[in-house]
Amino acid sequence: MAEAAARGATRAAEELEEAANFAATLRRAADAMPDDVLASDGYLFCAPENLASLSGEMKEFFDRCYYPVLDRIPGRAYALAISAG
Repeated sequence: MAEAAARGATRAAEELEEAANFAATLRRAADAMPDDVLASDGYLFCAPENLASLSGEMKEFFDRCYYPVLDRIPGRAYALAISAG
């Protein structure tokens, strides 16, 4: 799902002639750090649904990054894609 979204975003940037200003970087939640969050202009969080809850790996990412990025990224674009069922 994340790979398909990155391909689609890259194609859209190409069609809008903005490919030189765009890069999609995929990171597993376990590997993403606060510096990765701070270095990005926008975010697409992709996660599986587990028993109607967010995966533990994704929750741990948010817990790990919350305080280091608090009040440092307001207004940045974000979206969430959840794979369920």
